Amino acid sequence: MRDSREATADSYFACSEVERAAFEAGIKLGSIYHQFVGVPLRSENVSTLEKAIEAGCKVQPFVESVSVKIDRSKLKRKRGQYDYVSLTGDMLDVALVIRYGGTRVRASMRLVEEMNYPLMYIESVEHA
Repeated sequence: MRDSREATADSYFACSEVERAAFEAGIKLGSIYHQFVGVPLRSENVSTLEKAIEAGCKVQPFVESVSVKIDRSKLKRKRGQYDYVSLTGDMLDVALVIRYGGTRVRASMRLVEEMNYPLMYIESVEHA
């Protein structure tokens, strides 16, 4: 049973269920990118940051699953107190599943080498 807030939110969307699921996926990927790019990063905190990003995304509406991997090959070997890198979009590999109604959208964000760009895209749309 849907609560009144969900029904109210639904009334603002003039789109299909599939379009809404795709919208929700885009919001989640965009929020991950814009919230976390620039975070100071060393090898010691990579897995902690991956888990924190996943945990933050999982509490958002309609998220069925999320997986975040950060490319460790772009990290510097620590040589001093001031040696770290900032997280960049090309270091992120994110896969998430959004379930809205009877629709499941699988979406990703990862570096597409031939574009040299961290692309956000929909992998598949399934009707549950």
